[in-house]
Amino acid sequence: MIWVVDDDPELRQMVGTYLIDQGYDVRCLSDVKQLEARLEFQRPDLIVLDLMMPGDDGLTALRRLRDASDDLPVVMLTARGDGVDRIIGLEQGADDYLAKPFLPRELSARIEAVLRRRSSIPAGTPLAEGGDVTFGENQFDLSARTLFRDGTPVVITSGEFSLLAAFVQHPHRPLSRERLIELARGPGSDTDSRSMDVQVSRVRKLVEPDPARPRYIQTVWGYGYVFVPDGQPRSR
Repeated sequence: MIWVVDDDPELRQMVGTYLIDQGYDVRCLSDVKQLEARLEFQRPDLIVLDLMMPGDDGLTALRRLRDASDDLPVVMLTARGDGVDRIIGLEQGADDYLAKPFLPRELSARIEAVLRRRSSIPAGTPLAEGGDVTFGENQFDLSARTLFRDGTPVVITSGEFSLLAAFVQHPHRPLSRERLIELARGPGSDTDSRSMDVQVSRVRKLVEPDPARPRYIQTVWGYGYVFVPDGQPRSR
């Protein structure tokens, strides 16, 4: 089930009609108040959430979800294409974003990609042997899609899972931002380098003892990043 949350009735009707035609079960809601009231007794597979709405905005709703350790997939809709809203949304834990105006077919493709990442390892990523990787206090199980830190389960979104999976399956191998986008998002993704940097920052907060001084996901200056399972400093 897909929930579309937007205060624009024309957009809700257009998106809702298109997604229903694509075979989705769709509910359209007009504001965050309706969203949070329905979440008390029902849970969708994914939320399409507008950033700017009267009253509480989409970012506020997203922040509440993530603060409550809820990994419900969210595709954020933004009205501006300058990148600021997109970065803020990703920093708050959105799985993907789409700038208005957009084609319904493009939104459908984003939804399918997020749901696919939730149900399987990203396209283009080889399967890890055994599916269970331990580094430092972290235990990451690709098959079960779980992350534990010091024995405590960690909430991880679909985007964060896909990126961490790309890292742990390519240990000690420097990966450019472009290669990470291909591994974590799939070939042909329009994710940009800045958005990938934001996602890396979020994953570091999940697995690093001190995200400001990363041991496991180290920066390769002028190129990208490298996963170092033993946490040892890497020669530059």
